[in-house]
Amino acid sequence: MTATTWNTTRPWRGIMVATALPLRDDLSVDYDAYAEHVRWLIDNGCDGVVPNGSLGEYQTLTDEERSQVVRTAVEAAGDPARVMPGVAAYGSAEARRWAERAGEAGCGSVLLLPPNTYRADEASVRAHYAEVAAAGVPVVAYNNPIDTKVDLTPELLAEIHADGDIVAVKEFTGDVRRAYQIAELAPELDLLIGADDVLLELAVAGAVGWIAGYPNAFPAACARLYHSAVSGDLETALPLYKSLHSLLRWDSKTEFVQSIKLSMDIVGRRGGPVRPPRTALTGEMEAGVRTATEKAVANGHR
Repeated sequence: MTATTWNTTRPWRGIMVATALPLRDDLSVDYDAYAEHVRWLIDNGCDGVVPNGSLGEYQTLTDEERSQVVRTAVEAAGDPARVMPGVAAYGSAEARRWAERAGEAGCGSVLLLPPNTYRADEASVRAHYAEVAAAGVPVVAYNNPIDTKVDLTPELLAEIHADGDIVAVKEFTGDVRRAYQIAELAPELDLLIGADDVLLELAVAGAVGWIAGYPNAFPAACARLYHSAVSGDLETALPLYKSLHSLLRWDSKTEFVQSIKLSMDIVGRRGGPVRPPRTALTGEMEAGVRTATEKAVANGHR
């Protein structure tokens, strides 16, 4: 067992796929397709799943849908510790309730954004993580200041980790320099790759996991890329990364949900439509995703 591989002691490590949620044409959740998708991901080299994240369109789900998505993932994954539900919510108390439900279901960890309805100060952010951590499930922080306007800087992450309230961070800023700062300030805090198009750079910088988007469409190729990158096998990783990068960079765009779902549809999975206020890709953007996906298929990736 290596430090970069999923294990029951640190079940947030390895490849945890931020799952897209298959929707029917009437925009209802296709739970059967979702269960099959979770099993397929794990069968094809991924370690676990992250339901109810941004890619899973959690903001558009009812409470019952959100609960059923987690139940479906837990049953399909085989081991509930392989499930890391997103527990972001408008209030800390609500986020804690989602974390408590995850704990009751046996989930190994939860993924938590900072307060994201206003530009929270550091004291509020620390209190937010403390409240959710009190549920007793290991908390992975999610740093996405591009969307939340709250930046979990290396200094702030070190403070929250010292408080005992987070075990890892999903780093989405794309600023690779932060990996080294985090390692210096909080060496026991696990760094998880948060954006597909900086995978190699963060792997080289010491990441021990990947909360991933594009394995939804290409799990086997992405698993090979991750394992070669974190093991330092650049002879394998670099050409593979280059061949996939035009695809992986769609994970960092505003339209990442639509893009990944379109790629899933193209390769024969069930991505399906998105719920409003998102709209389907059109024109140049759709063509770009289609070209990158078809290129990956032509290169033998799956």
